Amino acid sequence: MGAIRIFLFLLAICCLGCGAAHAEKRVALVIGNSAYKSAPRLSNPVNDASLVGGMLKKAGFDQVDIKLDLNAAEMRRALRDFGGRTREADVAVVYYAGHGIELDGTNYLIPTDATLETDSDVLDETQPLERALFAVEPARQLRLVILDACRDNPFAKTMKRTMAARAVGRGLAKVEPTSPNTMIAFAAKAGSTASDGDSRNSPFAAALVERLPTPGLDLRKAFGFVRDDVLKNTGYKQEPYVYGSLGGDDVSLVAAKPIAAGPQANPDSEIRRDYELALQLGTRDGWTAFLNRFPIGFYADLAKGQLNKIAAEETRAATADKARQAEEDKARLATDRANKAEQEKAAAAARAAEEKRLAAEKAKQVEEAKAAAAEQRRKDAEAAVAKVMAEKQAAAEQKVAAVTPSSAAPAMSADERTKLVQSELRRVGCHPAPVDGIWTASSERSLALFNKYAGTKFEAKVASFEALDAIKARPGRICPLVCDHGFRADGDACVKIACRAGYRVNDDNECEKVPDKKPVATREDATKRDAERKKVEATPAKPQSSGQIVCNSAGCRPVSKGCRLEFRRGGGSANTHTGESVEVCN
Repeated sequence: MGAIRIFLFLLAICCLGCGAAHAEKRVALVIGNSAYKSAPRLSNPVNDASLVGGMLKKAGFDQVDIKLDLNAAEMRRALRDFGGRTREADVAVVYYAGHGIELDGTNYLIPTDATLETDSDVLDETQPLERALFAVEPARQLRLVILDACRDNPFAKTMKRTMAARAVGRGLAKVEPTSPNTMIAFAAKAGSTASDGDSRNSPFAAALVERLPTPGLDLRKAFGFVRDDVLKNTGYKQEPYVYGSLGGDDVSLVAAKPIAAGPQANPDSEIRRDYELALQLGTRDGWTAFLNRFPIGFYADLAKGQLNKIAAEETRAATADKARQAEEDKARLATDRANKAEQEKAAAAARAAEEKRLAAEKAKQVEEAKAAAAEQRRKDAEAAVAKVMAEKQAAAEQKVAAVTPSSAAPAMSADERTKLVQSELRRVGCHPAPVDGIWTASSERSLALFNKYAGTKFEAKVASFEALDAIKARPGRICPLVCDHGFRADGDACVKIACRAGYRVNDDNECEKVPDKKPVATREDATKRDAERKKVEATPAKPQSSGQIVCNSAGCRPVSKGCRLEFRRGGGSANTHTGESVEVCN
């Protein structure tokens, strides 16, 4: 069982990086009985049930059923329905607040319509605690039953005994769960009663709501804090008690908050972490699980060495057992003084076993030395990797912090550097002018345009090595391609649109047929015509699409309706078409 647990633990660690874990399904049934028909009313159980139920909902439970003042039939139905829901749940919780009774070592939960005139009525009118345990048993990970039912029972004082030997206890009896991953919490230890409290809620319920929802807090520790709080608030008169069967792993009602991911780790850090965990375990199953996940590589070789070391130790132990057995046989033969030949045979066997033991011991020492040497090589390799990474990081930081080219920059004239920068800017679509090695205002605007679309902040007045390296790092066009009206984008160039005879380019950059114009003779009043023309000319034109196309790194699209492209010329000679097209909207 220990080997299986270790394997499953390692397997769970390996699965942490494979994706988000499947969320647990948690369900709860909360019952509070206050309005008893044959006994004085209890004030707190209904309040306690509402308080605990609200806590479980805030804790993220998928379904919380709060049932108040249930009679016998309703109580049976509630437990039966809840048992059906726990079959698909990972965590199941039952909380009961109200009267309970212990009869012959068995605990029973009392519905509100119970009369309990005789002790035999307990079997007919109540629900045994085992019924609640049966309801939570299908849950896969945690089964929790909380009983705030240890109050001073008024039925026990008036109940008639049908058998003198039948015992009715004060409070509830101790219960040891028979199913694994099960915990039963009582408001008071076995044989004692719990206080209902002077406030709206019982001390036990108030402590539960305070402690159980703590993220990542193990239930055993949480109930320890509940015990301390109740003892303190009741003047050390009431001591809650917990009986359980939980494993060694922490089990919390609310999962711990996730830790923010840090910087990206060394690619081998996960392998090293699993290797160190397997090294702490030091078992064959642990190393086998490690090799199943990482069958090759440096750490795999180390793991194989550890397995050889374990095999040598097992061989040594086996030979030591054989040697001890041989010694026992020799002593027995010497005591019996049976046969000298048998004694000599046993002595020879003992000598052979001793020789094998010494050989195994020597082999073990050799394997330990090999493992130690391999471990030292691993540490040296990790130190070397850490040193290289530190040097790379320091070099990167120094490169980012540099303002001017370093002394180690390659020997290159200013004209050559300028030509290279202009050529790279032209490659990424930011420099339409020729590459002439002269850093003009047009070149400055090209570098400023690259800064705009690449998100960099290089000084545009100089062609620096840093800017050259950054531009070279870009695989393709950065600055958008903008074509004037009558041109279309073709790759990285604007090509004029050619229409066949009788057609022209319209506002949408498409070829359309030129309509025939026929002269019409009119004799309109010249004064009226001139007035209407002036009125039309004075009216602002409605915005319409210009038919121009604008292209950038995201692709090409028509200019927005009501907008147009204007080509703004930069510096340089009059024959140099440098500058950029800008989309202008009214």
